[in-house]
Amino acid sequence: MDPQIYHAILLVPAFLLWVSVLITVWRIITGPNSLDRLVGMDGFTAMFQCALATYMCWSLDTSVVSAMLVIALLGFISTVSVTRFRKRDNQ
Repeated sequence: MDPQIYHAILLVPAFLLWVSVLITVWRIITGPNSLDRLVGMDGFTAMFQCALATYMCWSLDTSVVSAMLVIALLGFISTVSVTRFRKRDNQ
């Protein structure tokens, strides 16, 4: 495949990732309680992993796989720990 076509095709997921990041950041900022913010941050870590995967496809460099695994592990541990010790919000 021609490299110019390959890079043009990769612009679509990059654009969609930026749109989803903006929506998720809006959710984190305006979340009515801490659980909504936690879900937004969990989604943000997943989108960051997708951005790293898109970069990996773009640059044909597989050295970011270890960073993706570390981010996945930290995202899981942080979500579980915050959910475990979360107190009920006052409404």
